[in-house]
Amino acid sequence: METVSFRRMSDGTKADYDLLAREEERFVAGLADRILEHLRMLDHSAGGYQISRLDHSLQSASRAEDDGADADWVATALLHDIGDMLAPMNHDTVAAAILAPYVRAECTWVLRHHGLFQLKYYGEHVGQDPDGRDKYRDHPNYDACVVFCERWDQTSFDPDYPTRPLAHFEPLVRAVFARAAWAPEVIREGVRVPPVTVEAAD
Repeated sequence: METVSFRRMSDGTKADYDLLAREEERFVAGLADRILEHLRMLDHSAGGYQISRLDHSLQSASRAEDDGADADWVATALLHDIGDMLAPMNHDTVAAAILAPYVRAECTWVLRHHGLFQLKYYGEHVGQDPDGRDKYRDHPNYDACVVFCERWDQTSFDPDYPTRPLAHFEPLVRAVFARAAWAPEVIREGVRVPPVTVEAAD
């Protein structure tokens, strides 16, 4: 395997960094495969629920689809717990970091804060403030995060819900991670898209 000439980055040449750029491009091309594999690992995450964390993620994404959500929201629902395996204490932050280059900034904000917003449903039972999310009440993405948690996250532990398999979402995952990272037309800072369409909400 071809390698760089340096042992300290400050000694690197243009040829070295061109080589690394090519290697990184090849590595990034496999990102969707690694995301899908990591989702499969959620089948072996913390137990106790009636369904696995993978099934919870698939159900969340299925509910988002059923609500008429766009691709960014469905991807957000599908990957919202992907950080569970390596960062159970801050899985929301990890999920947000993974998706941030590839979805609207609005969705990244919801990902980063959904753990706090979810405490509304169980905080009192675990010694945490169920109203902690109130400090963001004036934030423009507050309502979207409330909807995300209410309709797609906290409801998605139902073994009887018609949940779609991972294969159904694979084309979406590949399309999202094929986007140009951090492109303004991807991030769309300040753009807000309702998580639930009017038709689905009726």
